[in-house]
Amino acid sequence: MNLIKKLLTAMMAVALTAGSILTMSSCSNTGETVTVRYLNFKPEIADKYNELAKEYQAETGVRVIVDTAANNTYEQTLMAKMATDEAPTLFQINGPKGYANWKDYCADLSQSELYQHLSDKSLAVTGADGKVYGIPYVVEGYGIIYNEAITDRYFALADKGTAYKSMDEINNYQKLKELVEDMQNHADDLGIDGVFASTSFKSGEDWRWQSHLTNLPLYYEFESNDIDLTGNGTDEITFKYSDQFKNILDLYLNNSVVDRKLVGTKTVADSMAEFALEKCAMVQNGNWAWSQIGDVSGNKVKSENIKLLPIYSGIDGEESQGLCIGTENFYAINKKSSEAEQQAALDFIYWMYSSEKGKQYVTNEFGFIAPFDTFDDDEKPQDPLALEVIDWMNKDGINSIAWNFTIFPSQTFKDEFGSSLLKYAQGNKKWDDVVKDMVSSWKKESSAAA
Repeated sequence: MNLIKKLLTAMMAVALTAGSILTMSSCSNTGETVTVRYLNFKPEIADKYNELAKEYQAETGVRVIVDTAANNTYEQTLMAKMATDEAPTLFQINGPKGYANWKDYCADLSQSELYQHLSDKSLAVTGADGKVYGIPYVVEGYGIIYNEAITDRYFALADKGTAYKSMDEINNYQKLKELVEDMQNHADDLGIDGVFASTSFKSGEDWRWQSHLTNLPLYYEFESNDIDLTGNGTDEITFKYSDQFKNILDLYLNNSVVDRKLVGTKTVADSMAEFALEKCAMVQNGNWAWSQIGDVSGNKVKSENIKLLPIYSGIDGEESQGLCIGTENFYAINKKSSEAEQQAALDFIYWMYSSEKGKQYVTNEFGFIAPFDTFDDDEKPQDPLALEVIDWMNKDGINSIAWNFTIFPSQTFKDEFGSSLLKYAQGNKKWDDVVKDMVSSWKKESSAAA
């Protein structure tokens, strides 16, 4: 009996040992075979991504290999990598046109955990089938930056010509126009040279108008015509909302610190300095402009007084319009990778934007405004314009205006349109001709790019 017991005990020990070895081998195989390969778009933070990958492996056992494309070579690098055995499971598309180029490789992310936490789901890249194929991982936003100290000074005027008491009441173009024009009438009382900073049209400095401001009417044109941004429907435009574009451009030009005939000499730096020195109350720009305000020698604007307002132009329903918020940076998952690899990549990006360690890297090391509701207030960027962008993204009933820059046909189109706008501003070109030439240039450059 003792011999039998000893044999049974030995057999059980062997079985337990074999089971342990099998279990350890399985875990080891998982760790070795399920590797996340990520092709990074941002070389300036490649070292930080590599640090984070090591942190993730230490915590989860899953290896993340970060490959980084050199500046301006991402598409070529991605194309080369996709043709190898080391194709990335996690990669980037730069918007609807990027999805159109890579749709055969983009997995449906509609049910992914990270997408469920996207604060503004209109920012995602979707296909004609309504499914999600790209999730934005960093956003920026722009609108009309205003100095609340000056607007509050206006609201306190005894002889102001409007009944407005707060910027919270300004939610469409008509109200903005009434406010701005009356503030201009009281410029001396407010201690400003004009309501708006100078409109910068010096060569190379006109991107706020030929790209950023132009995005607004084209967004509404594509939306009203139900255009699939991943297809060829964007090859021609009508500039349907050209009158509304003219509305807001004229408001800038006619209520400014400088005469509209002089805007061809002005730069973005000039505009931001005028705002920082309180020569004006408002300026169109984005969250990246905080340093351009705070770093100006003699800056007078306190951070708590820097606010953002949507760019209202007179389009029906704009009362629910938010800031122009977007990115050219969208995560995509390679559907040609194994299911295990796809899930591992999804787990990694969710961890990055939900774990304490990952969020610390995203905010403090990468410097991102993350578009997800997983971030508490103390985990978000703390500069005032970034906080304004985040606040507008989370307002109930407010819809952000997505960036469509990636479907603009060429830099030549932007330059030609900017030149037309300058001539109009200076009184040397009729608006109808600006519209006609803009539509023609878009079609010509779209054809050239086809």
